[in-house]
Amino acid sequence: MHQQASRIWLFKAALICIIATLLGSTFIVNNKVYASIPSTDAFDLTTPATMLIREKAIHNATVLQSIGFDNVNQHIYVAQLTQGGLQLPGEPAAVSAAVRKASGDLTITKLDFAGNKLSYMYVKGAGHGVSIGVEPGIGQNGLPVAYLWTETDSFDEGGGGRGTKLARFPFTDGAVVTPNTPWLEKHDIIPGAYNTTASIDMEYGHLLLRYRLNGVYYFDVFDLEQVKQNNYVSLSHIPVPAVATSFQGYTKHGSYAYILEGTSYGKEGSVYPDGNVYITSVDLNTGVTLERKLTRAGYTLPFREPEGIAIQIPDMNHPEEARLAFGFASTVSSTDTTKLISIYYKDVFR
Repeated sequence: MHQQASRIWLFKAALICIIATLLGSTFIVNNKVYASIPSTDAFDLTTPATMLIREKAIHNATVLQSIGFDNVNQHIYVAQLTQGGLQLPGEPAAVSAAVRKASGDLTITKLDFAGNKLSYMYVKGAGHGVSIGVEPGIGQNGLPVAYLWTETDSFDEGGGGRGTKLARFPFTDGAVVTPNTPWLEKHDIIPGAYNTTASIDMEYGHLLLRYRLNGVYYFDVFDLEQVKQNNYVSLSHIPVPAVATSFQGYTKHGSYAYILEGTSYGKEGSVYPDGNVYITSVDLNTGVTLERKLTRAGYTLPFREPEGIAIQIPDMNHPEEARLAFGFASTVSSTDTTKLISIYYKDVFR
């Protein structure tokens, strides 16, 4: 049933891409022509948030960095920096946290929609994991699989490894993936870019790319199927709006990007119970900010650092019931700093 649903979903996504291409207009930025994205409704950021999961364990003790949903098979994927002190298969000795950070080594945990841990894998030489994309599909064995889009070819400018290209590969239980893994495909979409990450909008068949080029961060939207064919034609190109505190993730739904920002309690002006966690909606055709709203979701969580934002669709037969989901890292207790994950969501449109 999952396999049939996956194929139907992918067919719908492809059909939407064709319609969007036919209906979209074009605009010019810096003498480059871009095809605009058909306008959609935006999430209402003023509405209260609802809890999806709270204080669930992921594979490592480090802070989660990003989340992504396989809405076909109802799984959540969580990226975090690989914790120090582990020796992975193929490594001659345990590796420190500092080296893991500089190398951009990530741990990916697979959860069900209730937050129960199902599996994990490692992605070495990736980046910081600010965003991951999840693309439900069919594997070579004919069974459902989630293809992950992460950073790869990490480079450390001094603050930790960040990706310079995108990687696409099937989530594989217990595997250790490196930039040289044969079944990892690479996409150098913006040559010379740094801090290159992606979010996948399966409902509209798009890949949203965030990257830094010549010191400036940009969002570009691409047709997902075209990217997989190595055809990199941007449909939208806007600067990423500046944030007041720490950039903690982004996602896309329709013609809007959503940005998560903020810090844990006690940092950069974050004070209990209000904190400083904001969500911003940005029109991908114009670059104009639609809303920027404070959220107090999960305010009783200890530590409470916002991390990761993605789109959940609980029932693929009703994509209009999409949810804007965002994560928080918390600690087990004041003495146990092992990090847990909580996810809240908003599901009302303007």
